[in-house]
Amino acid sequence: MKSIAVFCGANKGNKPCFEEAATELGQVLAQRSIHVVFGGGSVGLMGVLADSVLANHGSITGIITHQLNGLELGHTGVKDMIVVETMSERRKLLIEGTDGIITLPGGYGSLDEHFEALTLAQLLQYQRPIGLLNVNGYYEPLIQMLDVMVENGFLRPQNRHLCIVSDNIADLLDKMKRYEHRALEKW
Repeated sequence: MKSIAVFCGANKGNKPCFEEAATELGQVLAQRSIHVVFGGGSVGLMGVLADSVLANHGSITGIITHQLNGLELGHTGVKDMIVVETMSERRKLLIEGTDGIITLPGGYGSLDEHFEALTLAQLLQYQRPIGLLNVNGYYEPLIQMLDVMVENGFLRPQNRHLCIVSDNIADLLDKMKRYEHRALEKW
């Protein structure tokens, strides 16, 4: 993997483990020479991730809307910053040309990005690994919901596996490296 999109919150959350995970992820990706594409913000886990990538001499691109750039103060340390008009453009550019996606804890925006990627994977429009970093059990209710969707016939078991989950960065990257896209084409 040469390039990974990272989705994460514009807030840091209220537990130090979230910030620690964003810092560690930035460090690991920089050390592995994996280019990071992120939401462009200087605040929250986005800012922590970018600071870590930069501190470890990694490569990073930010993609932010004009509106969010004004609200979140686009990260001034990120020299490769793309400013777009809409969130739809942002989501498209965040994953375009990447070799995978990792979602850290976040809110509506992070989940929106994560589920759009999973939907594109299900439709065979994105065939790269999509990882969910389950820091401190943050995503346990969501993981359970995915299983409930399978149990109730709204999600095929084959497509449930499009979402790769781990609570450990090295393990998640290892699973993503071994990933083979096997979405079920028929409904």
